[in-house]
Amino acid sequence: MNPPLTELHPLRQKAPVVLTSPHSGRCYSEAFLAASRLDAVAIRRSEDSFVDELFAVAPGLGVPLLAAEFPRAWCDVNREAWELDPGMFADALPAYVNTTSPRVQAGLGTIAKIVGTGEPIYTGKLRFSDAQQRVEGCWEPYHAALQRLIRDTVERFGVCLVIDCHSMPSIGSRPEKKPDMVLGDGHGTTAAPAVTAFLQTALQAEGYFVRRNDPYAGGYITRHYGRPREGVQAVQLELARALYMNERHFTRLPQFAEIQASLAVMLGRLIEAAPSLLAGTSFLPAAAE
Repeated sequence: MNPPLTELHPLRQKAPVVLTSPHSGRCYSEAFLAASRLDAVAIRRSEDSFVDELFAVAPGLGVPLLAAEFPRAWCDVNREAWELDPGMFADALPAYVNTTSPRVQAGLGTIAKIVGTGEPIYTGKLRFSDAQQRVEGCWEPYHAALQRLIRDTVERFGVCLVIDCHSMPSIGSRPEKKPDMVLGDGHGTTAAPAVTAFLQTALQAEGYFVRRNDPYAGGYITRHYGRPREGVQAVQLELARALYMNERHFTRLPQFAEIQASLAVMLGRLIEAAPSLLAGTSFLPAAAE
């Protein structure tokens, strides 16, 4: 496997903002592909393809970006470390493994059973040692890096906002008008309402149709690190893949650069406002949506 992650740092961090892209990794080893029943295209159906590229402007604007190099199908860092399906393994799992979470039941634990469109990944059973290798080699370094970025940001600014960047499929989704983007803040528990509202307004100013918490309210990263009372807020940002890529062929659309530029404008507004926005938001849980 290639190095497990990429950290892109600004020359000087200008705002208490950290971006993450945990699902854009696309380094598939030959051994992984050989163990899969899927071909080199089908196995990419869990990827948030090119999201790291869409936000690669962040360091130039003055905030860091952390991106996984390994694919989500290999190890999903937007899960607990040990969310595993015992049916996938030839040997017994330790007692500390979470085998009953909704993510595991859906086949999308830390080591996924299926890709995002539902096709099984593996031809045979794994060993628990396979999971250990992936958690120790990918999950732990990714979260160690994110914790360090958050800690350094809080030490410098007193607060931190994590934007966890993802993409969402349009193929096979609901028939009504689909949002261009979805902001997830755990229904008002991982970020102050004013912070999520600022992001929504900034994205709408770029012409996007934005929803909050429907259908994505935030995964493990958002809910684990979003602790507003401790000065750390987190919002998950989902972009519709149809905006910027061909979902069947995993290629960029001609308007890719346009989407990238509009996201840079949004980030610029956030970076300018973030110090006062975060310092001035007293956190009160939002009413249920």
